[in-house]
Amino acid sequence: MSNVQNFIISSVRTAIGWVPGQWLPGGKPDPLIERRAAIGRQASRLDGPEKVTGGARFAAEVAMEGLCYGALVHATITRGRITALDTGMAEHAPGVLHVVTHRNMPRVASPALIAITDPTAVGNSSLPIMQDDRVHYNGQIVAMVVAETQEQADHAATLLRIDYAETAAPTRFDAAKPDARIIPSLIIDANHCTVGNPERELAGSAHSVDAIYRTPGQNHNAIELHGLTVAWDGDALNVHDATQMIAPTAATLAKIFGLKREKVRVLSPFVGGGFGAKGFWDHQIVAVAAARMVGRPLRLMLSRESVYRIIGGRSPTEQRVAIGADAEGNFTALVHTGYSVMPTYSASPEAYTLGTRALYSAKSFEFLQRHLDLAIVANTFMRAPGEAVGTFAVESAVDELAHAMGMDPIELRLRNLPDSHPITGVAFSQHALDQAYRDGASRFGWDRRDPVPGTRREGEWRIGMGCASGSFPYVRMPGAAVRITLHRDGTALVACSAQDMGMGTATVQVQHAADRLGLPMEAVRFAMGDSDLPAAPMAGGSAQTVSIAGSIIVAAEKLTGELLRLAGNSSPLAGLRAGEVRLEREGIASTADPSRHESYASILDRANRDEVVVTATGTPPLEFFKHTMHSTSAVFCELRVSDVTGEVRVDRLLGSFDCGAILNPKTAASQFRGGMIMGLGLALMEETLLDERSGRIMNPTLADYHVPAHLDVPEIEVMWTGIPDPRSPLGARGIGEIGITGVAAAVANAVFNATGKRVRELPITLDTLM
Repeated sequence: MSNVQNFIISSVRTAIGWVPGQWLPGGKPDPLIERRAAIGRQASRLDGPEKVTGGARFAAEVAMEGLCYGALVHATITRGRITALDTGMAEHAPGVLHVVTHRNMPRVASPALIAITDPTAVGNSSLPIMQDDRVHYNGQIVAMVVAETQEQADHAATLLRIDYAETAAPTRFDAAKPDARIIPSLIIDANHCTVGNPERELAGSAHSVDAIYRTPGQNHNAIELHGLTVAWDGDALNVHDATQMIAPTAATLAKIFGLKREKVRVLSPFVGGGFGAKGFWDHQIVAVAAARMVGRPLRLMLSRESVYRIIGGRSPTEQRVAIGADAEGNFTALVHTGYSVMPTYSASPEAYTLGTRALYSAKSFEFLQRHLDLAIVANTFMRAPGEAVGTFAVESAVDELAHAMGMDPIELRLRNLPDSHPITGVAFSQHALDQAYRDGASRFGWDRRDPVPGTRREGEWRIGMGCASGSFPYVRMPGAAVRITLHRDGTALVACSAQDMGMGTATVQVQHAADRLGLPMEAVRFAMGDSDLPAAPMAGGSAQTVSIAGSIIVAAEKLTGELLRLAGNSSPLAGLRAGEVRLEREGIASTADPSRHESYASILDRANRDEVVVTATGTPPLEFFKHTMHSTSAVFCELRVSDVTGEVRVDRLLGSFDCGAILNPKTAASQFRGGMIMGLGLALMEETLLDERSGRIMNPTLADYHVPAHLDVPEIEVMWTGIPDPRSPLGARGIGEIGITGVAAAVANAVFNATGKRVRELPITLDTLM
């Protein structure tokens, strides 16, 4: 169980006064799973036409009268103080309205670090934001220029003259190891967890592998850069922001600027990619403060370099994985330990052992995560934070062990699949990774793989196949709320402050609401992206879809009761209770006798009502108490490696997933493929290069930081078991992050099968294979 789940459970217990032995919800499958019409059907994204025709407006595209523009200035030292600051040339440059520095920045508190127990706590860093002359990391914001045009602001920003007094700072990964911390964190339930005596079991095992695996830091590169458009209206604040946490951002801005919550409105109907980065960072506070100082609407869009300088990414890791097995291949020991970077002012550990804890059975375990304090920008969540890099290590080790034993790597994995959570013993709610493997292997043609590395060749190319597993925990956030407005004409509006970063949130929730209310899809609209709407949780942890779905279920039940009350004694439904009816055929019908039916239009006509409005919050996610819930993956890769250049060309990828019910195959396949493409980047090219002498990122552009382009992406096939999880809303679990999990290991294992060379450090580049 993840610490996200633990925090949720703890807060829920307190809120409802739960005691052990109390009945828990989620014991029966949702009946809608069996009779759904729109859910599970291919449906194109509802926002597609708006986006392809240019009608969609993103945060930095909102037009406002009198708009001015900001440009950031970043520190060029790692740690120290500003000793001289000359803003004169910048202030007198054409079009400049203001230069914001620590000298005139309003006194504001740092946002509270992100925490599940406080949904309004969204900070990625606890450092003060331009409150003094101190510099904490290379790239920190030290000034912002505001001008009439973006070009004028960018030019003036180069005219500032800043001198620093530099002090020593920790910037070297290896040098920081002696001072590594073992601390409780947001994601990892126990940073040090031991079951049995794994070192003794390793020593006595018939077969074992014990190796170190390394992964680099990575930076976020969403197509849409971080940006916001800010406007003050007296003491009211309106912010158009590229964020994946709309309601929490509004609450945080209200706290920081001393405003009543209802005076802050955050709008974000479209987000051009988030992946964990579109949270709350320094630039939002600086932009809001600057807009108030100049008394005009202000737009700040970060440059690609600024994203690298002040928006955190994935932490580098060094991981030890040791696995022992008996003569039959049953694991006797599983050790996963190591180091990752998390500054003391950060809140986001790279939880690389989290997926491993639920993946395999073993006689003994040890998991240990140590955090290094380096003077860098606070790291943050990046798609499958921890699991993406953790599976590279553990799944490479499983492949190494299978080769040493002369056993098929799929057979070794299936032999060690658990029946319940290996550490806690809690039963899985639904778990069919074995089926995902068998289905995937059959579709992929795994039987054509030659187990002897380097055997298959085509001219200069060595051909190889590899596979790997992945696991990502199910999360349903508490406190998600929705409002349903049912109109007399038989249409409905479902509203909450949710955000869509490209996942198709509105589309799948319209599908769900249509089925839940017994309406055609075209009769349902979904309003989102506005903090004035009922609060939805942040979009993270692959949790948003089921969190909102759970709220719609409760709201529909509340709506049913209200409609029965309005129907009265003149209705064919007279005498029926909410538990005896269901919403279908654009009205309400008796479950026992479907002929007892009345349309919404008829009920509202008789009641002389134009609409019925209900607002509801989802039930507490108590399904965590009795069941272990994880999405899992079996990833297959076929690739070629050139004898001449060492070039790796991935020819085929197949992902076979067990993720509960698939709510929209079209959008789900897109999510899976997107994750797998990010996995290719992780495996073969993405790497943040940090100059350990200065703590400065050396490749803050897409010219030097490589991500997969079209020609790098092979044929990608996705499939799924489609087995509903009986304890989750709609039988679904999250799919946003399981797609990347396991891909890097599958690629590395295919490279070994092709060449006989085991690569234990990412990315796999030409020089490592020559």
